Amino acid sequence: MKHLLDFQGWTRAEVESLLDTARVMAEVLERPVKRVPALQGFTVATVFFEPSTRTRLSFELAARRMSADVVSFAAATSSLQKGESYKDTLLTLEAMGIDAYIIRADSAGVPHQAARWVKGVVVNGGDGRRAHPTQALLDAYTLLEALGSLEGKKVAIVGDILHSRVARSNAELLPLLGAEVWG
Repeated sequence: MKHLLDFQGWTRAEVESLLDTARVMAEVLERPVKRVPALQGFTVATVFFEPSTRTRLSFELAARRMSADVVSFAAATSSLQKGESYKDTLLTLEAMGIDAYIIRADSAGVPHQAARWVKGVVVNGGDGRRAHPTQALLDAYTLLEALGSLEGKKVAIVGDILHSRVARSNAELLPLLGAEVWG
């Protein structure tokens, strides 16, 4: 599996494959047992250098529903408070056998750096003002469920788009799915 840092280098087919998986998982949530063995035997770490509730808990719940073991890293109670670097923190987790990292940071570029430091898959859960590709995937999923297709649709992104990592990720992703993005 490839890193999900942003949508540069991603193809429409790769994005559609992720969205198809999301549809399958939505069906799983309708079952009495909301678990599949897709990540059984894998360990996923949620590494949040920036506070978060919804993103962190959503990833932890999703990983558990796919049968992964989950390690939840909290910066506030870690050696980062004593001056340990992001790199050393991630290399410590790497030594513990982490297979995938969900990373959120207040500084842009941290997930990109992490992808060079660790062997596991890195998913960007939001970095500074740069990107939040997983939120953009959720937005695309919601639009597709409502509209059926984004081909030829005009999508306006409003608000403080200059400082919005979500707007930036949507501006990268939605054109891959055929939308014309305004903002």
